[in-house]
Amino acid sequence: MAMNDLPHTALRGTLHVLWVATLVVPLVSVLREPSATRWIGVLGLLIVAVAYAVALREARLWVLVAAMLVSIPLVAPVGPDELSTWAWIGGGAAGFAPLLLSGVWRWMAALGAVVLSGLVGFFVTRDHTTYQMIAAAVGVTIIALAGLPMWFAGLLAQARAGREARAELAVSEERLRFARDVHDLLGHRLTVIALKAELAGRLASSDPERSSAEAFEAQRLASSALAEVRDAVHGYRSVNLPEQLEAVRNVLREAGIRCTVSDVPVHGESATQLALALREACTNVLRHSHATWCMIDVALQDGEVRMTVTNDGAGLEPSREGNGIRGMGERLAAVGGKVSVERSSAEFTLQVVVPA
Repeated sequence: MAMNDLPHTALRGTLHVLWVATLVVPLVSVLREPSATRWIGVLGLLIVAVAYAVALREARLWVLVAAMLVSIPLVAPVGPDELSTWAWIGGGAAGFAPLLLSGVWRWMAALGAVVLSGLVGFFVTRDHTTYQMIAAAVGVTIIALAGLPMWFAGLLAQARAGREARAELAVSEERLRFARDVHDLLGHRLTVIALKAELAGRLASSDPERSSAEAFEAQRLASSALAEVRDAVHGYRSVNLPEQLEAVRNVLREAGIRCTVSDVPVHGESATQLALALREACTNVLRHSHATWCMIDVALQDGEVRMTVTNDGAGLEPSREGNGIRGMGERLAAVGGKVSVERSSAEFTLQVVVPA
């Protein structure tokens, strides 16, 4: 995982805190030294801290590696032997390597940091074991505190990408199906109409009567094709509301969203408009939220049919009205209906009202 691809800002903040924590003991250690050597150690720690900030912001890992190597002669000899000054910096490197690298290199780098800590400890205090134990313990702690949350955040990002891909695939499949049906309806008819018109043109001077018959036949075929296209479009627009409710419930459940549905019998144009609105609402839940539950309620009241779609993904829904909801409102207004949106701290509610 590249450093500039950390999955969440909160995790980035956790990494900052953990990195600062690894510098606390070295800082206390160097500050206990006489002034002649104290500032050398402080300079080494400052170089490491600045290099970390640059590396994390600009994805330049080599800057951090170079700074840590430079810090060895500046920081390692400073401070009491019992505090194992540089072992904590080596432990930070061992813990961050698996988080900032990928593949087998992450573990090789972590192991290398532990081994390097042991070598530093051997030359400074002749006690490589303590240095290695501290580096290994600090590294494991960092991986446990930051590595698992990063892994879970990555899984959530993949799940959201899967939802969006599923929604886009459904839209693409619907478009392909519509294109295929239109082609099947019009392809043959338009070919015959073209031939009839061409034949009528050729016969216009030699056989006016037959030319007229062919022209009327082409007109009849065109009228028939137009009627079939209208029927096809009406079939796409006239959808079955109970079937649509069941389909939406299944799609949401497959995406890991608990969905409950309560409805009343609705027929005619009202059912069609509610079904179209329900499709848009389902798409919004899949694309724009991390909802864990969704409630769909269809009720008949005062000569109106009200459909309410509520989910707990308000914090991640679009902050402004999107084209889908705006288009839904325009379509409903044409038949005397309306749409409204309500957002709270935890819930997002879409309500559609159409005449019964």
